[in-house]
Amino acid sequence: MRYRSLLLLALCLLGTGKPTQAEDGYELWLRYVRIADEPLRQAYRNQLRAVHLEATSPTLEIVRDELKRGLEGLLGEAVTWTTRTDLTGLLLVGTPASCPTIAALGLERELTSLGPEGFLIRTLKLEGRPATVIAAQTDIGVLYGTFHLLRLLQTHRPIEALEVQEAPRLRLRVLNHWDNLDRTVERGYAGFSLWDWFKLPDYADPRYRDYARANASLGINGTVLTNVNADARVLLPEFLQKVAALAQVFRPYGIRVYLTARFSAPIEIGGLKTADPLDPDVQAWWQQKVAEIYRYIPDFGGFLVKANSEGQPGPQDYGRTHADGANMLADALAPYGGVVMWRAFVYAPSAEDRIKQAYDEFVPLDGRFRSNVLVQVKNGPLDFQPREPFHPLFGATPQTPLMMEFQITKEYLGFSTHLAYLGTMWEEVLQADTYARGEGSTVARIIDGSLFGHKLTGMAGVANIGTDRNWCGSIFDQANWYAFGRLAWNPYLRAAEIAEEWIRMTFTNEARFVEPVKEMMLESREAVVNYMTPLGLAHLMGPGHHYGPAPWFDKAPRPDWNNVYYHRADTLGIGFDRTATGSNAVAQYFSPLSEIFGSLERCPEKYLLWFHRVPWDYPMRSGRTLWEELVDHYYRGVETVRRWQRVWAALSAFVDAERFEQIATYLRIQEKEAVWWRDACVLYFQKFSRQPIPPGYEAPQHSLEEAMRRQEMLQRFPMPGH
Repeated sequence: MRYRSLLLLALCLLGTGKPTQAEDGYELWLRYVRIADEPLRQAYRNQLRAVHLEATSPTLEIVRDELKRGLEGLLGEAVTWTTRTDLTGLLLVGTPASCPTIAALGLERELTSLGPEGFLIRTLKLEGRPATVIAAQTDIGVLYGTFHLLRLLQTHRPIEALEVQEAPRLRLRVLNHWDNLDRTVERGYAGFSLWDWFKLPDYADPRYRDYARANASLGINGTVLTNVNADARVLLPEFLQKVAALAQVFRPYGIRVYLTARFSAPIEIGGLKTADPLDPDVQAWWQQKVAEIYRYIPDFGGFLVKANSEGQPGPQDYGRTHADGANMLADALAPYGGVVMWRAFVYAPSAEDRIKQAYDEFVPLDGRFRSNVLVQVKNGPLDFQPREPFHPLFGATPQTPLMMEFQITKEYLGFSTHLAYLGTMWEEVLQADTYARGEGSTVARIIDGSLFGHKLTGMAGVANIGTDRNWCGSIFDQANWYAFGRLAWNPYLRAAEIAEEWIRMTFTNEARFVEPVKEMMLESREAVVNYMTPLGLAHLMGPGHHYGPAPWFDKAPRPDWNNVYYHRADTLGIGFDRTATGSNAVAQYFSPLSEIFGSLERCPEKYLLWFHRVPWDYPMRSGRTLWEELVDHYYRGVETVRRWQRVWAALSAFVDAERFEQIATYLRIQEKEAVWWRDACVLYFQKFSRQPIPPGYEAPQHSLEEAMRRQEMLQRFPMPGH
């Protein structure tokens, strides 16, 4: 009887046309849900009545499949595929080489100017009838143009008079997967690694194709498969054949594979006694290894290297420089067109100021790197904190191309359960003016090559992708993957524009949903800064796993691994003096920033305690004292998250139940942990300020001892990503 009732219920649901299963986030921003606005849907249908495409390559076959999937899903009707070009409402797709009709349009010069990955989408008259053309110099360009047109439809944009010309501003647009060969993921909060090395190369999970498709929709064209804390075994033939199987899946989507190179690999798997980059035997070993890699993977992209940082081996072990190490690998890769991405994240035990080391080591090497080397620089000089000033290396090495490194996975921003849209953080960095060549020398102009004339350019993002069904651990974390891809294509895009695109594609175009959710996203990173590290504070997280508050931590074996190293609170004040009277880190910035950051009165308050040690009773611009302002920021962060819960609760009509409830649950977790952060930090710093919490603020929910015990418990158990 029970089974009969269930069957009747299922039939009833089918009869009503309602979905029998809620969405789980797997489709990301590529859902292609039927457009409910009937006039708009019909207008699109009139302009896209038939498609002419000659699928002459694997990539163009993907274009055909994507158009079929997208147009049929969005328009709710089967696509008409035609060999004719004299139809009204025709969509003409291809390259001059694949389609004679496109070749006859005389677009070669225009397409050539857009480069191998650029495309145009144009409304024009074809044999006297209106038509829409997606054209590019290469098949990959056509694929990117196809996703662009579908994005316009998904976000309900007008398409009746299109004049789109797009080309990527950056050459390398790469995800860095910190994935280990045992499928664990360092700083990963969305399950295990996608790469099932045990089953490769014989079985390629269909999810690899879906991963490539999602990246291609954003223009991401590279993936580093392995952790920067590298394992030399990935360079063995047993693994290279597995890497080759992945490369075969990714290739039609325009994605090259890269690997991390462990600098000591000649010793560990090569049988040599040294890894000295100037040793002829070491150089020969790398040349032979690179030749072997290209036999397996003819379009191999190159190496990402972490060296002489956090215990990783590197050229300095032999008295050599970063340039010596990078150039050895670059010389081996150069005959094949490969590149080296050499990370500038270096630091050693220092009693002075950890954040200065990268600048001090790399600026003297400017101009000494090979032409196929990029120095990959984190957005800030410390380590992916909720807020840092931009890295002073940007602009300081005019003869060396710098590649931006963002962290998509939220190592320091609440893992996957806290809403923190990072598009606003990245925009803040990209639009920051370095003054390297006077006003207007933005970070974006440095990494896109326009300021110093570099052709080799790039942006890397530490991926937040894993085996969780929704890919990223939470629905809102998908927005950070999306935002990275869009900014890697064009670092001048605005975070608000990107957020709105993602909301419309992931949820709905209904303005009553789009506007409040966009507001939540745009203020989310600032809320996290407020309840974690306001006013320029940094590195207050739990040691090791970097989760939850621990501003009191001082038990590490070296000073710069202690949280107290960064805030230096005592009864006189708080903050790190990086002015001329302290570490003088301000001198690493160009004028007038060095003077602005170095002035207590002129320094932006968001960086105040990053650059200055400030008395607790210092008057802030709000009229409050520093202590009162600090308290206000911590409480403001909590109240923002509480407000989001009320906003989200009113939006259930626009979201399927499964995704709605997951987000609601995560917002409850975020509020709970924001309160934990607030109480722990306010009560800890109160020990030094010796001042009461000002009137009007609720009493802390935890004692300092309770907050510390909770962090102590976390240290006893393994945390995801650690």
